[in-house]
Amino acid sequence: MKKICIILIILFSIGNISAQIKSVKLNTSHPQQYAKVDISIELITKWKNPFLQEDVALDMLITSPSGKQLTLPCFYESGESGKLSVWRAYFAPQETGEYQYSFKLLKSGKNSSISKSQSFRSEAFGKNGFLHTKSDWVLQFDNGKPFRGVAENICWESRDHDDSKFFKGLHERADIYSYSYMLPDFARNGGNFFRTWICSWNLPVDYKLKNYNNSRYTPSDEFYNPSAVAKMDSLIELSESLDLYIMLTLGQGGYSVRDGGVATSAEDFFINPLAKERYKNRLRYIVARWGYSTSIAMWEFFNEVDNVQYGNKNHPIKGEYIVQWHTEMSAYLKKIDPYKHIVTTSISHRDIEGLNSIADIDINQKHIYNNTSVLPSEIWKYTKEFKKPYIIGEFGREWDWSKNFNDFGDEMDVDFKRGLWYGIFSPTPVLPMSWWWEFFDNRWMTTYYRGVREINDRMLAAGNGSFEPLTVKAGDLQAFGVQCGKEVYVYLFNPTNLVFSTDLTINKQGGGKYRIQCFEPTLRLYKDVKGANVSSSDITLKNVSLGSQKEILYILMPEK
Repeated sequence: MKKICIILIILFSIGNISAQIKSVKLNTSHPQQYAKVDISIELITKWKNPFLQEDVALDMLITSPSGKQLTLPCFYESGESGKLSVWRAYFAPQETGEYQYSFKLLKSGKNSSISKSQSFRSEAFGKNGFLHTKSDWVLQFDNGKPFRGVAENICWESRDHDDSKFFKGLHERADIYSYSYMLPDFARNGGNFFRTWICSWNLPVDYKLKNYNNSRYTPSDEFYNPSAVAKMDSLIELSESLDLYIMLTLGQGGYSVRDGGVATSAEDFFINPLAKERYKNRLRYIVARWGYSTSIAMWEFFNEVDNVQYGNKNHPIKGEYIVQWHTEMSAYLKKIDPYKHIVTTSISHRDIEGLNSIADIDINQKHIYNNTSVLPSEIWKYTKEFKKPYIIGEFGREWDWSKNFNDFGDEMDVDFKRGLWYGIFSPTPVLPMSWWWEFFDNRWMTTYYRGVREINDRMLAAGNGSFEPLTVKAGDLQAFGVQCGKEVYVYLFNPTNLVFSTDLTINKQGGGKYRIQCFEPTLRLYKDVKGANVSSSDITLKNVSLGSQKEILYILMPEK
């Protein structure tokens, strides 16, 4: 019996020797709140694939200054199985003060080695922190500051060969349609939020292709494509430097056998246990590598998942499969993400029963084309029905890229403008995001965001994130109103083909005196308005005139 015990002790010791954390190095000299703290870990263990947690995984175990217990996934960087390998932890402290941390190595899901406890001190840095949901109207940073996204789709950089019939040459301009050009230009002009995709031709982190239709990416046999990972690293750094916030569309990744995945079909992706485990490993890597960034505002699982559902119109994927997948993946993502980033997904136009009610999906979305006038009513409808914020993730006058948009370019511009203002005056935390970013950039429409951002920031400052909708009447003009703190904002749009003159009535209790300004958003010009009639129940402006397809804003500020 004694011999058996000795043999077991020896075998146990050998097992520990073969899987050990050897060293931990804090690479960040002065850790700061909400900034990346970089830690290198050297260890020895055996694996078949260091990116599959069912094989091997490393977690950072953290105790915050307030006593919160956190777990952060780490990621493999270099080295061979059975020899010394290097792993990394990227962590952003959300508190100031002393953090305690250690590392836990797991083999086949079982604890294999735990490092000794160490510490670092996080100092205040003046950043706002991570974004979270606050109300239907606004998001909120960790420090309590309200935020509203002045947003656009900038979903990819130029492709080598574009499929547009009329804008092929424009879309292929790599000198302009790169993140390094588009994002600084967007930020300079007032944008603060954009949506971008991981897909086969953009940020193709886990796609195994011989040609990405994008010369920025190099084919590789590595599990995660090094050129795509480097591009994502640079995108995050650029976004942070510009105070831009990202809805990162994760997509299916290289899910199919053809692309290096394990699923045999689109339906198999949602129900195959192995495919789901592979996707969880993908999520784990994304959180470990880029989750530290406060510029990641939202993880978006799918772009238009209903179009995936109906990819085979004769055999659509069951909606319950898609809902079950989103339920499982959103719960898993919330579990492994210590920062609790906002989670969302989107549809094109077909609702999937149950998708809007998933507990760990924080914000619901849809895309609307050829029907911009319904944006406000759709936002109100979904927020009321499902009791969570709603975003219009794409909108535009036209979706069909086989058409020449220059034939109705002025209509495209009008839709672009009014869609943003519909969002400002509706309960959505991110303004509707236009599509066709190259087309609008080429028409010098990016500068229009300046006026939208100016009013957006004034509203947030006036009410500290509070929005109270008001009833506004202006004849046949479209009229919207909100009160932010003590200030009142009104938007008018003339959808007719005539110059229209009417009285503007704002139902507002309380009476009092107001300084009234009108604001022309394209030129960002203010003009004082006189002659308002103020009663205890409403405010009336006589003979408001507005040209065809034109817009104007009124701002009412109480006088002392």
